[in-house]
Amino acid sequence: MLPPRNPDERLRARGADTRPAPRFDRLRSEREADGWDIPEDEQLLRTQITTEQPRSIITRNNSPDIAFDRSINPYRGCEHGCIYCFARPSHAYLGLSPGLDFETKITAKPDAASLLEREIGRRGYQVAPIAMGTNTDPYQPAESKLSIMPGILRVLRDWNHPVMLVTRGQTVLRDLDLWAELAAKYMAAVGVSLTTLDPALSRQMEPRAPAPQTRLRMIRELSRAGVPVRVMVAPVIPVLNEPEIEAILTAAREAGATTASMIPIRLPNEVAPLFRDWLDRHHPGKAAHIMNRIQAMRGGRDNDPRFGQRMRGQGIEADLMRQRFHLARGKLGYADRPPMLDCSRFAPPPRQGDQLSLF
Repeated sequence: MLPPRNPDERLRARGADTRPAPRFDRLRSEREADGWDIPEDEQLLRTQITTEQPRSIITRNNSPDIAFDRSINPYRGCEHGCIYCFARPSHAYLGLSPGLDFETKITAKPDAASLLEREIGRRGYQVAPIAMGTNTDPYQPAESKLSIMPGILRVLRDWNHPVMLVTRGQTVLRDLDLWAELAAKYMAAVGVSLTTLDPALSRQMEPRAPAPQTRLRMIRELSRAGVPVRVMVAPVIPVLNEPEIEAILTAAREAGATTASMIPIRLPNEVAPLFRDWLDRHHPGKAAHIMNRIQAMRGGRDNDPRFGQRMRGQGIEADLMRQRFHLARGKLGYADRPPMLDCSRFAPPPRQGDQLSLF
């Protein structure tokens, strides 16, 4: 059960409404009246940005249902505030709440570029595409001021290192020249998350993410610059955005997307109660029906974390969803797979005084 909302906080464009305690904390706090009949001053809850200096920036994984083995996340937490975000539970490792803390207490890694160059420059490093945006969005609002991504992209460009991105942040267009440089050498691909074409629904689900038309513009401009774009219809939520599958694929294809993917909604750990609370606040008449259909895809539970199932779901609901998606994707002429990225040119950039190549 979620704790009650703090009445002294005024929320503006936030996905969560409260702060469930981190699952690793043994202590719980509760608000208690102090006996004074004096109302507190209500204050607007603002985003706080802190920095950290990690010892490494590349995260490794060996998950059998993920198509990459390494990733970079320049930020912890995400101000976009998507209520369904599967990354919310990661804030518990910082002793922070996956609720409001996840979208208001952001940690940035300003030294990411120098750490990256040090790590990929180590003897014995084996090149493979680096994935970005796999946990939290590297182009969330803080990036427009902190500008961590350009440094990372310049390192990848100079070392001829391939990179894949998942984003819904329009600041990616600020770095369009860098993405175009990498793409021209077959070293970059971008996935744009497009959950709905309905601005009102997007505002509810993803309160500080760009509007759907802005994301279509991102696809259009990236494609025109020669960057291969994948539209990511994720997550697909029964009743809410599931009816839009074909419309989203059509709009993204017209904007220039060449590949497409989808994932049914996942509700790991603290995300499930947060999502249920959000449904009760925004769609009370549909809440029970939506959860029943989600559970029909997850073996009767809110979430199924098993490898091979967590990204696909199971049962008739999930099968019909996939069939609709694949049928629409085929009719619209999307490619079956994203382009292969070139790892063959990876090498240290030339330094002053180095012998130049003859060819």
